[in-house]
Amino acid sequence: MSAPVKQGTLSGIGVGPGPAGYLPLAALAALRDADLVYLPRARGAELSVAQQCLAGIELAPESLREIEFNMDPDRSVLREHYLQLAQSVAAELVAGRNVAYLTIGDSLTYSTYGYLLIALTDLLPNLVHRTFPGITSYAAAAAALSWPLGEGKERVLILPCPDTKEALRLDIETHDIVVLMKVGTRLPWVLDLLREMGIAQHCAFARRIGLPGEMLAAGLETLDATEAMGYLATLLIRRNPRERR
Repeated sequence: MSAPVKQGTLSGIGVGPGPAGYLPLAALAALRDADLVYLPRARGAELSVAQQCLAGIELAPESLREIEFNMDPDRSVLREHYLQLAQSVAAELVAGRNVAYLTIGDSLTYSTYGYLLIALTDLLPNLVHRTFPGITSYAAAAAALSWPLGEGKERVLILPCPDTKEALRLDIETHDIVVLMKVGTRLPWVLDLLREMGIAQHCAFARRIGLPGEMLAAGLETLDATEAMGYLATLLIRRNPRERR
């Protein structure tokens, strides 16, 4: 009688926002140990940004599984999408294969990996998994621009961009620093708001950090931005000028 197959391990890996060198060493070891590597790709995109972040890292082409991720606002549609993905991953794990699931930035910061992990835990109560943290887009942006993300007792808020100027204005007025993610097509009116509030000069913008088409700007009084520039963009918003200490 043959021995039961040992369940494979799921590794959630944040590959950072751009350069391959941002991948932590422990995560790189897990990536190379994986039999299959799932690479999320935005719907309609030609390339997986996560795969672009792995430039220079050699992986067997047959191990790569590119998947289109769904961010439909309908929660029932979203649940069904990640259930189907979880069923696919679970089949590989039960067969004894190690699986790596890649996300840009950090594994559990506004990441599709969190949805997958919940669905997989329901399917495999004894799921064996490891989650490796990654460098967030805002940490990389702050480093690239030498822009401190918080000093002393400054209050920092990290959030996806609200849908209205009024909501964002309130967030800015009640915090010292606001890190704005998932800006998307809202970018033009966000910049208009910063100028209306008279704070654009001490805010910063970063897009596609370390990737082709990278944009970095500190001081946004004259930044001319289209809606398309909001994809993979992060804004660092400071309500008051930085104090010298």
